[in-house]
Amino acid sequence: MAEKKATKAAATKAAAPKKETVKKAAAPKKAAAPKKATLVINAENAGFKAGDVYNALATAQKALSVAEIAKAAKISNEEVILGAGWLLKEGKIADAEGKIVLA
Repeated sequence: MAEKKATKAAATKAAAPKKETVKKAAAPKKAAAPKKATLVINAENAGFKAGDVYNALATAQKALSVAEIAKAAKISNEEVILGAGWLLKEGKIADAEGKIVLA
């Protein structure tokens, strides 16, 4: 009788479904945040940004906000302000109801 019990136990183990191992997919890596460019403040860079601001205003032929100039010239708001300071000092631009216009 001991043999029958052992046989039944072996049959039960054989009939039990095998556990399947499931590989988990690796979590997608987060894209690294782009590094923010640093603004170099020197006469050469300020002059180049002034040119970008001037060209954006000349192309638009109307008063633009700082954000609009930044978008048109593809530069940052800080770079627009840097260039605008240069142009204000030279008397090339003026304020028109909170926007910048060629003088």
